[in-house]
Amino acid sequence: MANNTLLEIKRSLEAHVGSKITLRANGGRRKTVERTGVLEETYPSVFIVKLDEEQQSFKRVSYSYADILTETVEITVCEDDVELPLMVAKA
Repeated sequence: MANNTLLEIKRSLEAHVGSKITLRANGGRRKTVERTGVLEETYPSVFIVKLDEEQQSFKRVSYSYADILTETVEITVCEDDVELPLMVAKA
């Protein structure tokens, strides 16, 4: 069941490769980190986001699809100046 959900997350992200996205991730100790960038690539277990230039600490970050499933990472896709949250169907 969980494998099907992870596959659905991967497929929904693959549809947005090259799109600008906003990430909201758990930074630990009650901190939330928000970053913007471009969804660069999807792999079998992880996806890569190339961050915007003004965020100098890292050029790229990677997260697993399980991070989205467990709501450790929230993704919002920015298309035509409209922000659409990536929806995940819970089993």
